[in-house]
Amino acid sequence: MDAVLAALVEPNRREILRLVHGEELPAGRIASHFDVSRPAISQHLKVLRDAGLIAERREGTRRLYRLRAEGFADVARFVEEFWDARLQQLKAEAERQEREKREQEGKTR
Repeated sequence: MDAVLAALVEPNRREILRLVHGEELPAGRIASHFDVSRPAISQHLKVLRDAGLIAERREGTRRLYRLRAEGFADVARFVEEFWDARLQQLKAEAERQEREKREQEGKTR
C-alpha cells in the first residue's frame, strides 16, 4: 500500500491514471498530454507500473498502458474502514434525530 500511496502523491501520475482509466494508450500519446520530457513520463510510468496501478503490454515496438483497478484494492479497503465507520455514525445520528422528532410530535398531541 505504501508504494501505491507514494505513486499517487505526484500530480502527473494521477493525471496519467486518469488518461488510462478508460482506454489503453501508447506511451507517446500519454506523453503528448504533458509539458515534461518523455524520459520523465517513462519514469512516472515505471513508478505506476511498479506500484501495480498500471499494466504494460508490448505490441511490436509500442508499449501500451492501461489502468489496473485491482492495484487500488488495499488503499480502497483502508479508506472504506473510515468511510463505513462515518456512515454508521451518520445513520445513528439520523435515527436519534428521528426518534426525538417523533417523541416531540407525541408530546404536542
